[in-house]
Amino acid sequence: MIIAQCALGTPIVVALVHRTAVEHWRAYGDALLVDGASRLRTLWPLMRIGREGLLTAYLAAFGRAIAEVGAIIIVGGNIRGYTRTMTTAIALETSRGDLSQALALGMILIVLSMAVSAVALYVGRALKEN
Repeated sequence: MIIAQCALGTPIVVALVHRTAVEHWRAYGDALLVDGASRLRTLWPLMRIGREGLLTAYLAAFGRAIAEVGAIIIVGGNIRGYTRTMTTAIALETSRGDLSQALALGMILIVLSMAVSAVALYVGRALKEN
């Protein structure tokens, strides 16, 4: 199930990181090379310059993974205590007609998502100050 989630998030991360890397390479890559850095040594400064784009990429992948139901059901099923996730539990409770349980689980999932977003916002602001 973890591999399935990674397979779903990887294209998002690759696309967004590539876009950020290309933009920053175009702006700063030649200057770093002129200053004597090798292509490998330019990686760290470019990552520091583009850290907000990297954070955005990983948050987008997190959002994709946390909202996924289909891949989890296909790969892991919905076995209580072994492969049940929040999203599959919400789908199960909704299909059984227990809407209050599904709503409670959905609210917990929203709170968790908002907590991760708040931490990312805090980290993003802290990174901007440095």
